[in-house]
Amino acid sequence: MTSGEARIKTLRWKSRRGMKELDVLLEAFLVQQVEALRAGQWPALELLLDQEDDVFFDWISGRDLPEDPELLEMIEALAHVL
Repeated sequence: MTSGEARIKTLRWKSRRGMKELDVLLEAFLVQQVEALRAGQWPALELLLDQEDDVFFDWISGRDLPEDPELLEMIEALAHVL
């Protein structure tokens, strides 16, 4: 298994959340962005996955937004998934 494949496997595991809505969104995102993630565009996603589910859901739903521009960019990318 290459390091890129191992990273995708880790991201898939970390994408399993306590909220079904987040699980569905993240799985679709991983499928759509797998090549970009293999190419190394995963640090912002890992940072996002380190957030608590309630904070993450508030960002996705637009109730609140992250101050970090890298996280904000990732939230915007996730908004175009479904």
